[in-house]
Order: sequence, then structure tokens, then C-alpha cells
Amino acid sequence: MAYDFLVIAAHPDDAEVQMGGTIAKLAKMGRRALIVDLCDGEPADYSEPGIRREQALSAAALLGADREFLGGQDRFIVDNIPTRLAIARLIRQHRPGMVFGTTGACIHPDHMAVDPLVTAAVFYARLKNWARVPGGEILADTEPWEIHRLFFPHCKMEPAWGDFAFAVDVSDTYPIKKKALAVYSSIFTVQSGDRLLDLYEAEDAHMGRMFGIAYAEVFKSQSPLIVSDPTVFLPGLHG
Repeated sequence: MAYDFLVIAAHPDDAEVQMGGTIAKLAKMGRRALIVDLCDGEPADYSEPGIRREQALSAAALLGADREFLGGQDRFIVDNIPTRLAIARLIRQHRPGMVFGTTGACIHPDHMAVDPLVTAAVFYARLKNWARVPGGEILADTEPWEIHRLFFPHCKMEPAWGDFAFAVDVSDTYPIKKKALAVYSSIFTVQSGDRLLDLYEAEDAHMGRMFGIAYAEVFKSQSPLIVSDPTVFLPGLHG
């Protein structure tokens, strides 16, 4: 099945935290989304095995996205060739225009691995002749695919970015993002109030304040950005 964009994340809830408002906004525009979690997030803090996976599927449905799990182990995700190839295979199968990963992470080792994994997979996906590469058989029966854009949302376990490529106004879809995150009672103390969720929302509100809006999610770009029409930019707070 073809998707307009893939979101590659280390754990269930990462995609929602980092860019849930953007996923919901693109889905409302009719863009097909697939979230790919490199693991199922076990062991979860506040639930039995399997619950976080179920919650992840429910959260994705709220955002308007489909979801897959790649089968890695939480806490032990590393940049390796098999995982690069598995992600490249998904890119070649689903042929997205955009791929989103994670960059600039240094606190959680799983998050740190996502940038090199996704960057390599995007490159692998466009190459030919994998049947001639020892260990490359997983891509031999798929056709090359070159995406248009590789973007990285901010990992909110890290300090807020002072420099980024662009921001998305997610004020209108932020209630959907909050509902999706509230599904994760396996890792957040949703009913009694959760400090991390409050901090995540505060960052999105802070970024929004820079543009005079309620909430914004910020992104970096693998390549410089170019537009054919400079009027596509929304008005800035100070011009």
C-alpha cells in the first residue's frame, strides 16, 4: 500500500509526542500516514505486556494514521545493517514522498539510533542491484524508491531547539494530539496529571508563541528547503 509519508520512531508514543499535531493535520488534508515503531515499547511502566502496543494502535487511529512495529527491543535499539535494510524495504514497499525520523538526540540511546538508521535507509532505498550484495536479499524483490524529503521533528526529551528549518501550526489539531497521548496510560500517569506531558505541551506552546499562535511543532531538514513561490509562507510575528 502506498503512503504519502512515513514516520519512523523508536517507541510507541514518540511519533505522537514529537509530531502528533502534524500527523493529524496531514491526515485531515487527505495524506496517508504510516507510523513505524522500531519496537513495541516493552517493558512499559504501568501496564502488562501487550497493552502499550494496543494503545499505540488506538492512538494512531485517532491521528488518522496506520501503524507497524518493526520488532526491536526497547532499550537495545542500535544502528545496524539489518534494521537499516528493514526500514529501506518499508520505504520501497510504501513509496512515500516524505519520511520523518529523529535527530539531535543524546539522552535516550534508542532515540540516538534513529537518525543514522533512517538516513541510511533512505539512501539504501534508492539503490539498485541488491541481489549482488551479500545480505541484501531483503531488498532484491523490491524496486528502488527515492523520497522527496527527509525531515526530523524535535525529540522532546532533549533541550528545545533554538534553530530549526520550519514550524507547523498545529493549533487546530492539538486537541487530537492530546487525546492520542492520553491513550498511553501504560507510560503516562494521565488521570492524576503527568509531568512529562505537561512539559511536552509547554514546549509546543513556547514554539507557537514565537509565531503568535497557540501551538507549533518544529522540524529540521536533511537538505536545504526550496519553494517555487515565496508567498506560501504564513505571516511572521514581526514580519
